[in-house]
Amino acid sequence: MKHALRHPSRTDLLTVAELRTSLRKLNERYDRIPSAVLLAEAGQQLGHIEFLTGEVPAGRVQRDLRVLLADAATLMGQLVWDASHRRDHATARAYYAQSVEVAKHLNEPVAEGHALLRTCYVALYGANDHREGLNLALQAAHTTRFTSHVLTGLAMLHAAEAHAYLGEGRECERALLGAEKHLEQATATDSACEMYAPTHFGRLAGSCYLTLGDYRRARQYLGETAELLLDRRKSRAIVLGNLTLAAIREHDLDAALDTFNDSVNELHSTRGGGGMNLCFRAARELKPWRTESAVQEAQDRLMALMEAS
Repeated sequence: MKHALRHPSRTDLLTVAELRTSLRKLNERYDRIPSAVLLAEAGQQLGHIEFLTGEVPAGRVQRDLRVLLADAATLMGQLVWDASHRRDHATARAYYAQSVEVAKHLNEPVAEGHALLRTCYVALYGANDHREGLNLALQAAHTTRFTSHVLTGLAMLHAAEAHAYLGEGRECERALLGAEKHLEQATATDSACEMYAPTHFGRLAGSCYLTLGDYRRARQYLGETAELLLDRRKSRAIVLGNLTLAAIREHDLDAALDTFNDSVNELHSTRGGGGMNLCFRAARELKPWRTESAVQEAQDRLMALMEAS
């Protein structure tokens, strides 16, 4: 016998609203707290949402829960990858694949595009498969092109970075221009507005120019962005790490050490995987000055951070 569809109760709707609020607050803590601290709570939320999704009858509440399930799976992938210092690609990809599958089934392009973009990060910054990263970024942009200027703009920014990694300077510039146009059209009603920050363009443009060897422009974008990122500490550590690399490559040791030490300071409270990896890359590139006492002290501070982790 078929189950009769029923209207969602007030309790059902409150439960979904509470879960959505809880997931949003967990997301907001990501940039300030080590991901390893958040993993257990995020896993409990994902398990609770999965359980409720199987319990409620078909209808509006079940659909809303499934959308939350896609978002929670994406967050779990993000946390696992960051907590592993961007090494556990397989687990992160599995969570993102779960999110894409659910979002596709529901015809929810924003949730699907977000999961694809996160998968792009794993390819670009973890596996160093820049061609796959480019394809995933473009797939994310294509998925969200009619529903979110924010996500489409972010996807184009990462497509630009993939082009930079591939040495495709002209294509990189075109992608940056396309990203800027989308982000300029973003409004408070955008379905992904909470993912947008005014610093996104400077972060990615600076990284692109660093990769392309235009260190002057890289330092300009990254320096301005770092000043604006005081409340997003994991992101700031990444920007400072890239700024350090740009200064090293221009043989500006004093500036490099200033930003290197600032980045290590940020990492003490967040342990962000992206910033940590960039700090170690910068430490390797500081080797020509390894006899300098200030360089030795900076590298000792990084090793002390790792021992405390």
